[in-house]
Amino acid sequence: MTVPLRLLSPLLASLLALPLTGCDDDPVPPTPDAGSPDAGEPDAGPYVWDGTYTELADPGDWIDPGAPYAPCSFDASNPDSGTCDQLSRFDVSQCDKNALAAIPQEGIYSAVVRNETPLTDGGVRVSLGGFGMRLVAENAGTSTMFDEPLLHRNTQGGDFSVIGQSTRTTTKFAVVGCKTPAPGVITGCIATCRRGVFTRAGTFEAHRVAKSGEPESSGGLTPLSELRAASGHAVDVHVTKGHAYVVALTFQDKPGGLTVFDVSNPRAPILKTSISLPNNASWNGVWAKGDALYVAGLGTGTHVFDISNPSAPSLVRILPAGRSGMHTVLVDGNRLYGAGTGVGTHVYDITEPLNPVLRTVFTLPDDATLGGDPHDSFVYEGRLYISNSFGGFAVVDPTDLDNIKVLGTYLRPDDGFAHHNAVGTFGGKTIAFEGGEFAGSHVRVLDVSNPARMVKIGEFRMRQTTSMHNLILRGNLLYVAWYQEGLRVLDVSNPTKPKQVAHYQTFREEDPNRGDNLFEGAFGIRVPGDGYVYVADSSRGLLIFKEL
Repeated sequence: MTVPLRLLSPLLASLLALPLTGCDDDPVPPTPDAGSPDAGEPDAGPYVWDGTYTELADPGDWIDPGAPYAPCSFDASNPDSGTCDQLSRFDVSQCDKNALAAIPQEGIYSAVVRNETPLTDGGVRVSLGGFGMRLVAENAGTSTMFDEPLLHRNTQGGDFSVIGQSTRTTTKFAVVGCKTPAPGVITGCIATCRRGVFTRAGTFEAHRVAKSGEPESSGGLTPLSELRAASGHAVDVHVTKGHAYVVALTFQDKPGGLTVFDVSNPRAPILKTSISLPNNASWNGVWAKGDALYVAGLGTGTHVFDISNPSAPSLVRILPAGRSGMHTVLVDGNRLYGAGTGVGTHVYDITEPLNPVLRTVFTLPDDATLGGDPHDSFVYEGRLYISNSFGGFAVVDPTDLDNIKVLGTYLRPDDGFAHHNAVGTFGGKTIAFEGGEFAGSHVRVLDVSNPARMVKIGEFRMRQTTSMHNLILRGNLLYVAWYQEGLRVLDVSNPTKPKQVAHYQTFREEDPNRGDNLFEGAFGIRVPGDGYVYVADSSRGLLIFKEL
């Protein structure tokens, strides 16, 4: 028998219409930023959904093709400590050497892997994995996997084999190409070893992510300006007081931290300052209230900055959040919600914005058994919507902090990762746009009017080899930062059928410090209501667009 098990592992993954006319030059009237109770009310538009839908089945993030990606195989019998180095174990007799010979000798690829693990009863367990690789032309640099130099490469003359290893996880991948079913696409076979021990074999489909065949932009969505963050990989942005505050993670030899831009003229932003702290600058999320800027620090906690002088933030204090620190922050009224990795949701009273007072820390009941961990939150009409990683998507009533009530949880059938969400009212119903992370992740549309029974009513997908990240709902438009797919704008006036109306591909292979892993490209997004869209791209930094 065959037992499908669509597990989306962070370890493996990390190894791995009609266009709308652009607005005129006058800013649109300010409206609430996503995350506030009033965000998400649909604007009047050409289509009004009547609230009817057909409940949809949820197959999970990864759609299993039901068969290997390529007609090759790996002989896993009698494995030894050097199994993944033995390329002779791959049977490529049915592969197309002529097509492989024509593959360009450079490019960044992202791959989804269909692993097959034999079971004791003779069946096969099917699971998902992934990897990324960067090939560079001879004498032009270093080819990589896991952002580390390849151990082996032979990609000329009809052969295609590479071996890479992550020193952090001691995982080694041996990859052999077989077919090229479309331009920029390679399929083949793979063997995985960890700490020298063979673990699994399977087939893969790899896409050259910057060569999808679509134009760079559509719907009139092109950058008005662009400025690189001073250090690290830019991952989030918040806009207030005429300034954009961009936070960055540590990347290679760059420390990460906070970069401040004066965006009073979005067509010509000015870099004002950059802040990094010794052994504490891998910062992942940012929000503000009044004169206070809150920065989520991995491994530390929430950093409170005084921005009474917007161009020169001054650190006031750091609110500790346990061993793993704070992942993201969200302001709603006089409350600050922080997603404490491995600890729980922290709730602070910020009646005095520069002096947050911790009110409570809570976890969800099934966190221990399901692997739940608060990742991002959204507040709408008094309810807290928590993307709880492998613990699913949860709806919570936080009115009484001494008696927080869990109203319902949506668990994915593939145990997938709940990463980010936005909620609004459409057709008289409360609708959540729920996004995942890792290969195959996409926008799920859920009717959450009754949190005890959330229903899937729609979805929007891109390539399975890429991952989405953050999303913002503004009126009937959903803005999505989709990592290697760049910025995507969806018309969700009919939430059962999200339709892309504009896009801009931020990912370019030639960008400095562009890595080969799945988490590259458009990370953070903000639509603050000033007429502009602000995107944090890991390598390009801050990009500003005109709001549609």
